[in-house]
Amino acid sequence: MQTPQIITLTEQYLMPVYKPLPVAFVRGQGCRLWDAEGKEYLDFVAGIAVVGVGHCHPRVVAAITEQAGQLMHTSNLYYIPPQAQLAQRLAELSFADRCFFANSGAEANEAAIKLARKWAGINLGEDHKDIITAEQSFHGRTLATVAATGQEKYRKPFHPLPPGFKFVPFNDLPALDEAIGDQTCAVMLEPIQGEGGINVPDDDYLPGVRQLCDERGLLLILDEIQTGLGRTGRWFGYQHWDIEPDIMTLAKSLGGGFPIGACLAREEVATAFEPGNHASTFGGNHLACAAALAALEVIESESLVENAARMGTVLAEMVDDQLGKTGALDHVRGKGLLRAVQLAETVSAKEVQQHCLESGLVVNALAEHTIRLAPPLVVSEEECQQAVNILTEAVGKSSS
Repeated sequence: MQTPQIITLTEQYLMPVYKPLPVAFVRGQGCRLWDAEGKEYLDFVAGIAVVGVGHCHPRVVAAITEQAGQLMHTSNLYYIPPQAQLAQRLAELSFADRCFFANSGAEANEAAIKLARKWAGINLGEDHKDIITAEQSFHGRTLATVAATGQEKYRKPFHPLPPGFKFVPFNDLPALDEAIGDQTCAVMLEPIQGEGGINVPDDDYLPGVRQLCDERGLLLILDEIQTGLGRTGRWFGYQHWDIEPDIMTLAKSLGGGFPIGACLAREEVATAFEPGNHASTFGGNHLACAAALAALEVIESESLVENAARMGTVLAEMVDDQLGKTGALDHVRGKGLLRAVQLAETVSAKEVQQHCLESGLVVNALAEHTIRLAPPLVVSEEECQQAVNILTEAVGKSSS
């Protein structure tokens, strides 16, 4: 099918919850995509930070192909070998002792919320069920995770929402301290806010949150769905601040492009769950876990965490240098290969996004004047330069 046919079918048969850009990608390799007409694009969105190892990495494709030919699904009524191996590998890489597998980031966060409340009922009392999250946060689209999301635009259409969430300004320790009450059980944060604007906290913020949780006997939940697995130049975002959470959630790049989510926790927290407390029919199936194991092997063997740190610095410097000369740049923020290009208020991010797309670069207009850059972790310096050249040209067109 050609793009016009794909658009027609989509608009006729899909529920109108998306507003896609006018392109249909049909093939990918590394940092490159091709549309239905064969046009090539440089991908600096990576499926919203999902395709960490690049599109169709041969080792991930091989793992999926081999596993699909053997066994794809049995359910968690039975032991699943690659699931056990994946849990072991994630525990070895992180602070955690145990894992629960789901199909998405929202499901992973649902598990974290339920685990925190179950733990609190045992250790703090049945009235300790409130979770404090941050304004401008994003934790998912299910009713519980949208209730936990500190952006009213996501919440408003779906009231009444599940109760038990309080919001405080991100990067504000005094506000968090004041919000902790007699019914609080946990604090849930993104180490770097993703959908809220790639907001990086001050150096003392997360250590201060950890200290507050320790002093008040609360759990610290870190939503690392976007920041985890090398994206920020460390395996996990929390490692930039030399702290550890009690619960952490992962998804996005975990499966190398294949859907999978995970909720990880320390032993004494994880074992608050008992058989029957939580479950997922598809979660942690053979196929998803085989893909995730292969993706983790690629990240480690190809030194993609280190590449993300190095290329993130290179990319930020290129943007600052080239866009800075145009007068259209306010600043660049972020860590590793999770970057926000904050444009001047005279420049529309959506216009820049469209001009980039027309010139063969995929970027994301995160807000009115904010462009998100989150390329695959395999990105090269040459690809960064190509992207910044196109971005600079697109900003020039949008400023004129």
